[in-house]
Formats: sequence, structure tokens, C-alpha cells
Amino acid sequence: MEVSLISTVKDAAEHVGPFLDSVRAQTRPPDEVVIVDGGSTDGTLEILRAEDGIVVLEEPGANISRGRNLAIARATYDVIACSDADCVLDPHWLEELLRPIEAGADVAMGVTEPIVDGFLQACVASLNLPDPSELDEARFMPSHRSVAFRRAAIEAAGGYPEWLDVGEDMYVDHRWRELGLDLRLARGAVARWRLRPDLPATFRQYSRYAWGDAVAGMHPERHAIWFAAYGALLYALGSRARWPKVLSVGAGLAYARAPLARALRRLRTPRERAAALVAVPALLAFVDAAKIAGYLAGLGAARRARPRGQPEAYS
Repeated sequence: MEVSLISTVKDAAEHVGPFLDSVRAQTRPPDEVVIVDGGSTDGTLEILRAEDGIVVLEEPGANISRGRNLAIARATYDVIACSDADCVLDPHWLEELLRPIEAGADVAMGVTEPIVDGFLQACVASLNLPDPSELDEARFMPSHRSVAFRRAAIEAAGGYPEWLDVGEDMYVDHRWRELGLDLRLARGAVARWRLRPDLPATFRQYSRYAWGDAVAGMHPERHAIWFAAYGALLYALGSRARWPKVLSVGAGLAYARAPLARALRRLRTPRERAAALVAVPALLAFVDAAKIAGYLAGLGAARRARPRGQPEAYS
């Protein structure tokens, strides 16, 4: 089976080198690599051009969807693996990712693990990056920093949505599920991903994700639950009665249970684990605030950005 590895990049000079090193280190190398640059000005293009055996396409101003579509159009082979150029791929990533495809799947869903640099990133990673053992193949919606698919699968989905700047991979995942394609989990296909370095960047990141959800009409029930939950919390805090406060504490502990368990497993020292008991719930509220702000902003842009005929909502 021959496979094309595609990626998009913009202004990633600091990280594209380690990504390329991890591609070279694959136990099963890709048969070609196609990378689309969206208009880098920091030396990324020079690094890519100096690399032998890589097809580099330049498309200044392209968003990720446009870049991926261009890379797919240029790719030679009908099996396509996709990652991001700021990731570091496990040496067995492509080998493991191709196993479900070789067994007949339309889509192979790899996993993401965090590249952690300090306590803050470890706690943030615990919020939305579950361990591979936690994933349910029937419900998992993979990030396309770790995915492979047959060309027919992405064509059936209509390609990546170039009208959507954020959340394009989730949109395609929804289309694949809607079409009833064969999606199989490859737990051993690990792409390691760099988290944002500080709280302002983290807020912007999750706000943008939620903005993309609103524009594409994705996960409306999930966002409605967040609005209802935090509305109930504000009511409980303002109530003179004791029972709403007790209920809100219980609900908050239940909500934070899974992220806390991940953080306690991943952190090494007793001091860090103790600090996580406070930091993880606080970061949950912080990230949820970003999502609420981003979703509200996205609702205002949704009708302008969403093309005619695109479904109003994907749950």
C-alpha cells in the first residue's frame, strides 16, 4: 500500500524541523510528503525547500482547509495520512495508522498526546486530551493531526470546508459519521502535539475552537449544556438557600473528576498533584469561559460564513 503524507504549515520555523525529523524516523516511511505553506515569513519555507524528497506548495493566505485540499489534489496516492507540521510523530505512527486501512477501513483514527513543558501545560492537557485507553471507537472524533483516509472518503465528505477557518477536521468527522463510513481507532498511532505556552494563548485557542463550532453548527447541545450549567452556578451563588450551593459543588466535582484523574496520573510529584486539585477545576472554568465567549461570537458570524445548503447543526 502506497501512502501520501500531507500537512499544512505557516510560520513554524521553530517546530517544522522536529516534525520533519520525526517523519524521517518512521518505521514505515511515507511514499511521498506534500506540505502546503500558507505564507510563512519566518524562514519556514527555506527549511522546507532545503529538505530533499518533499513536495512544497505555496499558497499565501490559505487556511488549513484550503491547504489540505491542495495537498490532497497534488498527492499521488489514494491513501492519505494527515498531520500538522508542529507535531512530533511517534516512530511507529504511520505503521500503526495504516493497519486499519490495510484491514479495509475507510478512515484510521490516530491519537494525540501532549508535549508538556511545565505544570500549566500538564493541567491544560488533562482537560481535553484523554488517554488512548479512554477512547470509544464508536464515538471518537479524531483531530486531523493524526488521521489517515482513503481518497474516496474525503471526496465523499466534499473535501475540507474552505469556508471554515477553525474546526474543519471536526466538520469532516461529522460528515464521515453521517455517511456511515468505516472509521477504526488506531490507539498506537501517536502524534505528539505542542500546547499553547500561557493562559492568554490558551484562552484564544479554545475561544477559536468554539467560534468554529458556532459557525459550522457543530455540537449545539454541548454548548447549550455549558450555558445552562454556568447559569445554574450563578443562580446557586446568588441564592440564600444552602442546597443550590451544595448541589453546585457536587456537580462541579463530578465534572472535574475525569480531568483530575488524568492530571493525577500524569503529574509526578506529590506537590504537583496537590496543586492540581485546585488548578484543574480553575482551568476548566477558565477554558469554559473561553468557549462560551467564542461560541457567542461565532453565532453572530454563522449565517454569513455558512454556505447555503450546509446543515444548521451537527450534534
